[in-house]
Amino acid sequence: MDKVYIADLQVEAIIGVYDFEHNTPQPLIIDLEMDTDFSQAFDSDEISDVLDYDAISKIVRSFCESSQYKLLEALAGGIIKLLFSNQSMRKVAIRIRKPQALTGAMASIWCERCREQM
Repeated sequence: MDKVYIADLQVEAIIGVYDFEHNTPQPLIIDLEMDTDFSQAFDSDEISDVLDYDAISKIVRSFCESSQYKLLEALAGGIIKLLFSNQSMRKVAIRIRKPQALTGAMASIWCERCREQM
C-alpha cells in the first residue's frame, strides 16, 4: 500500500462549543495520511494517476474555511467524507490540532477510516 502525506496544513475555521468561538475563525493544523496505489504512476509519470496533494490541500482548506462545526471530530468526519467523494483513496487518517484551545498544551484529535466505513 502506498501513501500520500500532507503535514501541517494550516487552515482557519469557525469551530468550537463555546459562544465566543462562533464568531471568529480559529487556526487549525491538519495532517492527512491517505492510502492509495502508485502502480500506474510508476509507468505513466502522470499527475492524473496519483493523488494530487496540491489539489487535496486546496479542497480541504476551502472546506474548512466555509464550514461551521462545534467539534473537531465532526470536522474530521466531514473532511474524510469529502475526500472519499472526490478522490480515489482507500483509507484516510487525519489529525486536527487546535492551537488556541488550551493554555500551555496542544489539543488535537486523530481518526482513521476506510472507504467501506463511510
